[in-house]
Amino acid sequence: MSSSVHTLKADVPSNTAAIADAAKQRMRREKLLRFFVPTGWLLGAFLLWEVLVRVNHVPEYIIPAPSVILRTLVDNWGSLSFSLLFTLKLTFLSLTLAIVGGVALAMLFALSRWVELSFFPFAVILQVTPVIAIAPLILIYVDSTFSALLICAWIVAFFPILSNTVIGLRSADHNLRDLFALYGATPWQRLRFLLAPSALPYFLGGLKIAGGLSLVGAIVAEFTAGAAGRQTGLASRILEATFRNEIPKMFAALLLVSLCGIGIFLVFNWLSKAALRRWHDSELERDA
Repeated sequence: MSSSVHTLKADVPSNTAAIADAAKQRMRREKLLRFFVPTGWLLGAFLLWEVLVRVNHVPEYIIPAPSVILRTLVDNWGSLSFSLLFTLKLTFLSLTLAIVGGVALAMLFALSRWVELSFFPFAVILQVTPVIAIAPLILIYVDSTFSALLICAWIVAFFPILSNTVIGLRSADHNLRDLFALYGATPWQRLRFLLAPSALPYFLGGLKIAGGLSLVGAIVAEFTAGAAGRQTGLASRILEATFRNEIPKMFAALLLVSLCGIGIFLVFNWLSKAALRRWHDSELERDA
């Protein structure tokens, strides 16, 4: 009887190790599938596009094949790279201003109900007003074209940061709020140790939204401005290619815009996982 008990005790650690190894292998396979499945479908779509264009002999000025777009991108990289840097500069500057302004205003809202009641309607007005409708006015009233474009992109990116952060600050557990009040915590202590950790997942969710919207705002603002010249962004290259009927170049600029948007999303998605995966349910890695 005692020998069988010892045998069972010896088997428990080995079974636990086997279960842990199997869970790690499942997680590894899941990560590979998350990468290869969408990548395979995307490559398959581009391959189908290439075949259909070539088989049907579609002219380049209607729909260029992906190979033609890539060749055009390489051939025009000199002008497109400067435009790409301009668009990225505009996007990240507007996003930075949106983060600073949105988080600061959300914290003021959390500390003072009267501040929220006074200023939140103005933020809603900025959000519901289409930027393409007010961009011409901003271009009239602001002397610098770059500053006007920056304001337009900031308007689009600002509200998701503000609203998500406000929701996160409000979502702190009420029992913990009562506990902080019971121990006489100051408003700043309550903000730092209770409200800010509660708001972090919501802020990161808003950041993923605002990152893409800041790029959209930059492109739309430049479309509205109709700016031309070397110190302009990808929207100007698209307009320029459209006017000259250079459809492959237009698609090449569109490809860069899409890649920028995907890259921004992936960076902020990684940031969210890195910040939350050890403690928040939304990013916890589960065995099954």
